[in-house]
Amino acid sequence: MPAIRYLLRYWQLYLMLLPVVAYFFIFKYMPLYGVTIAFKEYNMFKGVAASEWVGLEIFRDIFGMQSFYTALRNTFLLNGLDFVFGFPAPILLAVCLNELRVAAFQRVSQTLLYLPHFISWVIIGGMMYQVFATNYGIINVLLANIGIGPIPFLADSGYWLVTYTSVGVWQGVGWGSIIYLAAMTGINKELYDAADVDGASRLRRIWHITIPGIRSTIIVLMILKLGDMVDIGFDRPYIIGNVMVREVSDVLSTFIYRVGLQSGQFSVATAVGLFQAVVGLVFILTANYISKKTTDEGIM
Repeated sequence: MPAIRYLLRYWQLYLMLLPVVAYFFIFKYMPLYGVTIAFKEYNMFKGVAASEWVGLEIFRDIFGMQSFYTALRNTFLLNGLDFVFGFPAPILLAVCLNELRVAAFQRVSQTLLYLPHFISWVIIGGMMYQVFATNYGIINVLLANIGIGPIPFLADSGYWLVTYTSVGVWQGVGWGSIIYLAAMTGINKELYDAADVDGASRLRRIWHITIPGIRSTIIVLMILKLGDMVDIGFDRPYIIGNVMVREVSDVLSTFIYRVGLQSGQFSVATAVGLFQAVVGLVFILTANYISKKTTDEGIM
């Protein structure tokens, strides 16, 4: 058979691929068996296989918890704020960097803007408390010196949402702009030359050449971002949040940690994780379908 002959001819390449296949099988596919914990009354002493099946009882218990709906609402709220303010920010930054004409200044700017991405959220959390704390934060100390009362950046729900979103944009905007800058390098430079000949301003060149040139990249990343609307990282809301703003900082990841893991309810943790995966799949498929129908572009 042609396939067998091809395999025997290039067996070295397939041998090099074997460790990658083994990695995904061992660490990505085999753990999927653990999803059955969501449908069992899991007992760590009995193991997954010997634990008693309870069907959808775990999901009924979860959907009966008011704290679950609060965490779900906060997850959509924080992800929605990140989408509204965090998604356009890398695009705007990439456009600005692309318009810089001094190469040395562009490189230095890119390096400085990328650095926050490599800082751990634990360190960022410590920095935030030094800057935004009500009693000893740098900003509130300066405000007190000029006779203005302290602003509860981390103790009031409204201010906390603004702080959370702003810090998230600052941390990710530089790294997020890399993909758009790479996409801009594929735009034909002759289009800009023709626009200059026609007397187009810089804003018109951006609007009619740069943005359309990266439209497919924007759509793909937007679809992926919408697919993550129900999925949120643990470190950022957990480190920045506190008991005074729990009504807006408690999200599904912290709910899983508090209710599922700290309390030893592993079935609850698995069920909520499965719920996130299913809802995320629905979101990404819906966003892709709408994109294909409206712009004829998508991720599949």
